[in-house]
Amino acid sequence: MRKIYTLIIAFCITQALMAQPGRIGQPQIQQRQPQMQPQIQRQPQMQQQATSIDAELQKLLVAEGAISALYVEDVDEKKIVESAIRGMLEELDPHSTYLTPEENDKSNETLMGSFEGIGVQFNMVEDTLFIVQPIPDGPSEKVGILAGDRIVTVNDTAIAGVKMSQESIMKRLRGPKGTKVVLGINRRGVDELIHFTVTRDKIPVNTVDAGYMIRPGIGYIKISSFGATTVQEFEEKLSDLRRQGAQSLILDLQGNGGGLLMAAVGIANEFLNRDQMVVYTEGRRSPRSAYMADGRGRFRDGKVVVLVDEYSASASEIVSGAVQDWDRATIVGRRSFGKGLVQRPIEFHDGSLIRLTVAKYYTPVGRCIQKPYGKDVDYGDDILERLNHGELTNRDSIHFPDSLKYSTMIERRTVYGGGGIMPDIFVPLDTTRTNQYYRKVTAKNVVLNTSMQYTERNRRMLQRRYRTFADYNRGFEVGNDVLKLFQDKASDAKVDFDEEQYNESLPIFKTQLKASIARLIWGMNAYYQVIQELDETILRAVKYMETGE
Repeated sequence: MRKIYTLIIAFCITQALMAQPGRIGQPQIQQRQPQMQPQIQRQPQMQQQATSIDAELQKLLVAEGAISALYVEDVDEKKIVESAIRGMLEELDPHSTYLTPEENDKSNETLMGSFEGIGVQFNMVEDTLFIVQPIPDGPSEKVGILAGDRIVTVNDTAIAGVKMSQESIMKRLRGPKGTKVVLGINRRGVDELIHFTVTRDKIPVNTVDAGYMIRPGIGYIKISSFGATTVQEFEEKLSDLRRQGAQSLILDLQGNGGGLLMAAVGIANEFLNRDQMVVYTEGRRSPRSAYMADGRGRFRDGKVVVLVDEYSASASEIVSGAVQDWDRATIVGRRSFGKGLVQRPIEFHDGSLIRLTVAKYYTPVGRCIQKPYGKDVDYGDDILERLNHGELTNRDSIHFPDSLKYSTMIERRTVYGGGGIMPDIFVPLDTTRTNQYYRKVTAKNVVLNTSMQYTERNRRMLQRRYRTFADYNRGFEVGNDVLKLFQDKASDAKVDFDEEQYNESLPIFKTQLKASIARLIWGMNAYYQVIQELDETILRAVKYMETGE
């Protein structure tokens, strides 16, 4: 029965938390506290609610007790309690979730900006861990592990050629800071296995993927998620771009699924003036709480464009909504995902937790970011529905009722609520570039596998011929040797060759191959500088920056 009491205690804690004002972390940006509302006597109503809660709890206890005591076979009480919690949350909304202790630990690593391990970027090639590059000054680089190495054993346990899951491999590689792990490395040109003893350490998880001058006077920064280190990473990239002469900025939030609220507030703060609202939250038991800019942002002047697409969600929508409402930036792309629910973590004694939705996000003009959900809405297939009815390819197919119209704070331009952030400049999804051969090649990771093998064979030659990435970007062309390897890799992956479709997609393949090779040698910054030529949203933003059209 101890687990039943745990459930009761957790339920009571939840009730107590729900009665408190909503806070997520300690804001570094000014937070304007809501005015206290006058207390209204509701004692009979509260007693009625308490009686109702007691009755429902009793029902839950009787059901669990009956199953535990009377069910025909042995019962895993932990499992049925977890199932009960998941079942309750599924009745609420798509983003209230239950996490096991393991899931909780894994999710915190990305948000908190670090984990403990050996410090390598890698890809799985078939069933072998291929090191893309060791993290600079990380534990693997310090002992001499190189890009292109393959890890085949961990503490004398084979991890290559044994069909071991990636999760199982990661469990062997990660561990507490200061602990040691022996890696067996297969290196090109060396016949025998090389062994390295690596002392695990804190490994940073970067959330800013790239920052470079995309055109003279125009900087570009790509943020992949919002975590504890995002603002610091952004400011470092921005300072570097300023030194290079950036007067305007493209902030790329395409595909950014969100993260920490305060990271989003911190990034929006970079562009807004003092006391301009970034976002406010409000819920049934969470009084309105507004987050304000502090006036110390580093890019409060200068032209700004923010890129979003149908996968930009949550924190991305907070940033883009704030700068759009204040007429501070032009939004380019397609309507964002529409995730505007605030989750509060409620942790259990075993490290598991509930992320319970307690409020909704609203932009400064009062737009609710959250798109509709419920039993009559196919929430998971929303993006497919957008594609089917033309929203992703034709702006004229997008229609909102007048009730969802809002006016921006300064220029009084019309913007829309009802789910997601509508761009000021629409860029349709290009569905003409892909064909069946392209989709099969992409699904089988043929471009990546080709790039890794080509780079492994030619790394020294490439580094001698092209001293810098700029030299490579100007001078390297994907030739017949790379394309022959690409076709061989596609054949190995059981992709039937289609000459017409291959030639149709060849310009895309060449750009992807060049970008992937650049990443393997010069890192993510180089990758984005090559691959941007395929991104119509980026190219449209550059045109707007240069011409105003």
